[in-house]
Amino acid sequence: MSAVQHESGIAAIFDERIIRRFDVSGPRYTSYPTADRFTNDFGPDSYKKWLGSRTVAGVSKPLSLYFHIPFCNTICYYCACNKIITKDHGRSAKYLKYLGKELALQASLLEGEHDVVQLHWGGGTPTFLSHEEMRLLMDMTREHFRLLPDGEYSIEVDPRKVDEATVQLLGELGFNRMSLGVQDFDPVVQKAVNRIQSLEETRLVIEAARCNQFKSVSVDLIYGLPFQSVESFNRTLDEVIGLDPDRLSIYNYAHLPHLVKPQRRINEADLPSPDAKLEILQLAIRRLAEAGYVFIGMDHFAKPDDELTVAQNQGRLHRNFQGYSTHAEADLLAFGISAISKCGPSYGQNVKTLDEYYDLLDQGVLPVMRGIELNADDLLRRSIIQQLMCHFELDIAAIELAHQIDFKSYFAEELAALGEMEAAGLLSIGERQLRVHLSGRMLVRVIAMAFDRYLRRPQEGARYSKVI
Repeated sequence: MSAVQHESGIAAIFDERIIRRFDVSGPRYTSYPTADRFTNDFGPDSYKKWLGSRTVAGVSKPLSLYFHIPFCNTICYYCACNKIITKDHGRSAKYLKYLGKELALQASLLEGEHDVVQLHWGGGTPTFLSHEEMRLLMDMTREHFRLLPDGEYSIEVDPRKVDEATVQLLGELGFNRMSLGVQDFDPVVQKAVNRIQSLEETRLVIEAARCNQFKSVSVDLIYGLPFQSVESFNRTLDEVIGLDPDRLSIYNYAHLPHLVKPQRRINEADLPSPDAKLEILQLAIRRLAEAGYVFIGMDHFAKPDDELTVAQNQGRLHRNFQGYSTHAEADLLAFGISAISKCGPSYGQNVKTLDEYYDLLDQGVLPVMRGIELNADDLLRRSIIQQLMCHFELDIAAIELAHQIDFKSYFAEELAALGEMEAAGLLSIGERQLRVHLSGRMLVRVIAMAFDRYLRRPQEGARYSKVI
């Protein structure tokens, strides 16, 4: 990836003509099959079966835990997360009680070791919780699982609601990685999306994290928000680069007001044009490359010595519902409304409302509403899509050996579909390797889509954002 640090590499990775040609709507591939393909045929009993059959030859995979904290004090108009806007901590206190029930229930059904190498609190706004509530949730977690000393324990933080004392507490609880929502520092943009956040309060949280030995700080930005321009986003990049985070994510704002009700408060006429969005993205890629960040994939950047960069260089990078990760081998157990687990060759998603969640747990039933068990073809395609999304290449011989197939005959239709992209210089297909070129890296989702069998069977409700 060092080539992206040079102007020629930047030009190759961002070819505006090519991006316009192939910029379609498609999945982000935090899983395969994607969550919109989950079915109600997979329920509590299905998930229970996989929880109880994790051990193979006496060995079980390590664990990654995810907790969905849905509460927010205020609403950000762009946000498509499953969230609950409230200032009432009585609601979060009740929710924690039921998280404790789900923790105990999943742990009681879990075969094998309860060793945890990764933990993440997402939302919503996890820092909505009071200090006492944070301590309680971590205590309940440690009651049922053993958090290994060298594990990766991360939390999403809203700098508007966090002070130095809170960051210190997070460090004491065992968190060692932090992701901060910023989106944009321009005050006009912030007002338009109802998220007023100063540079000073953001800097305070980052400095507090470093004082409390957090190993990694990540900042999230969004391009395509109302009133953004190349000039205004350049100022935001100045400020963010000055904060010197270890990682950055620059997400494409997908304006889908028919699906995301809060987005109806955003005036579509105030959004930057498609050409302006491309210019903003190109600027961000160039500025971050000049600042020394490595383009990991899609919308993620990291310093050369960051764990994500190292994992990518060593072929260990993985992609899951939290984005890029370094623990491909772990089973992911998720807790809370709408949270998605990955256990063995299966995915299971919890119910989306508090009432359903509470009712099922009161009955002693796992609150799983849908999911999917992967067949051999799903596992093969998941492996391919993971490799493309994380490493931009496929070892064809290794895939053939692992899955006992002849690659070119098995994927004849897919390879034919990739022909136009190969002719455009996005990738090359050899006898032993499929490689995504620099010019194809921004469009890796489109390349991965060629291997997605489910996209040949469009279904009602499948909705995706534009790739760029």
